[in-house]
Amino acid sequence: MKQLLKDTHVIAVVGLSDKPTRPSYDVARYMQQAGYKIIPVNPQCSQILGEICYPDLLSIPEKVDMVNVFRKPEDCLDVAKDAVKIGAKSLWLQLGIINQEAANYAESHGLKVVMDHCIKVEHRNTQ
Repeated sequence: MKQLLKDTHVIAVVGLSDKPTRPSYDVARYMQQAGYKIIPVNPQCSQILGEICYPDLLSIPEKVDMVNVFRKPEDCLDVAKDAVKIGAKSLWLQLGIINQEAANYAESHGLKVVMDHCIKVEHRNTQ
């Protein structure tokens, strides 16, 4: 995971909430402060953490290294398919999110996959 985090610069956060009390907001803010470019993906918002928010991965106009997912497990296969379509290098399903079908799909298309881990915790552990 250390090398994956080192190779990542742009993180699309699917399911990022605009509410500061939500885990997705806290984690994305931490990663932003650690130097990563965060791209919020939430169809309900226009801006989160000072960044333009997109309704879905396919709407993002720039290259994304990692897709970090804060969605229900049953939504993850569609997210994995979109991650492949946009050419992301990795798919990270946050702590508590497990979808083996999504992980297998992403891996079979060349993406590195992390599942059921918190990116904030893992980043702190590599420092």
